[in-house]
Amino acid sequence: MEVVATAKWVRTTARKARLVSSMVTGLPVAEALVVLKFSPRSAAVDIAKVIKSAAANAEHNYNLDASTLRVARVEVDGAMIIKRWRAKPRGMAGSIFKRTSHLRAFVTDDLAPANVRQRKAVKMPRTVVPTPIVTPTATIPAASAEAPAAKPRPARRRAPKPTTEEAE
Repeated sequence: MEVVATAKWVRTTARKARLVSSMVTGLPVAEALVVLKFSPRSAAVDIAKVIKSAAANAEHNYNLDASTLRVARVEVDGAMIIKRWRAKPRGMAGSIFKRTSHLRAFVTDDLAPANVRQRKAVKMPRTVVPTPIVTPTATIPAASAEAPAAKPRPARRRAPKPTTEEAE
């Protein structure tokens, strides 16, 4: 059964919200919320709210188990554009378009069809880095015959600037 929740007049552009909604299509609700929580895009907060609302609708209104729900799809439609202007040089005005959108999330308790992508568990590579073995060595005196002491390097000096008499 498909359960829907909507959010109208969300103050984000439809284009940016569609990028986020494509990330979670086909995922289980719990996993989709985790993906949206760590998404750097601001539209992820609004889409997460709509998915939570759809899951709550399914649980409360239709007595569906929350652990079996998955995001069927999230539809994003463009809504009204709030038009403003800003003063520009030479007495002109520049347009500012504040776009809004309508979000509609569908969650279902059906099994995912074969053509919908499934998120698989990622196995991290197990590379074992050997711990370096440190063995205590006998202390070698600094003035040993094997390694002569380093000579101090002389300081580098610039040649003195020629005087006017020497330059001629």
